[in-house]
Amino acid sequence: MEPIKIDITILKPVEKVWNYFIDPEHIVKWNFAHESWECPSAENDLEVGGKLKTRMQAKDGSYGFDLVGIYDEIVPQKLIKYHLEDGRKVEVRFEKIDENTTKVIEIFDPETQNTREMQREGWYAILNNFHKYTENH
Repeated sequence: MEPIKIDITILKPVEKVWNYFIDPEHIVKWNFAHESWECPSAENDLEVGGKLKTRMQAKDGSYGFDLVGIYDEIVPQKLIKYHLEDGRKVEVRFEKIDENTTKVIEIFDPETQNTREMQREGWYAILNNFHKYTENH
């Protein structure tokens, strides 16, 4: 199945965008698709073979899940590649447009339970939440 690609342009320097993307202190503040959800915990061991662990759950406690990624490649402020426990691959690129503008591109293998469009919308909602948080903090 062909990967899904989304991107967003953030009006902040690549150093800040990178740090807000990888730091658990920030991840818990943006890593959810809708305001009725939250990310109560995040751990990030940013090295090849290391793990990214995040918890996403509905604020009312009705549903939640853990997401675990294992890092395959890291190029600081440029590229993160990891795979999920089910083997799906994720790639995140950070492109410095200029001193105060960064483009973030995510390319990910879709899963088979939800439609491609639903997955694109969900991942994009999280990326857009990251965008708003990074520009406003």
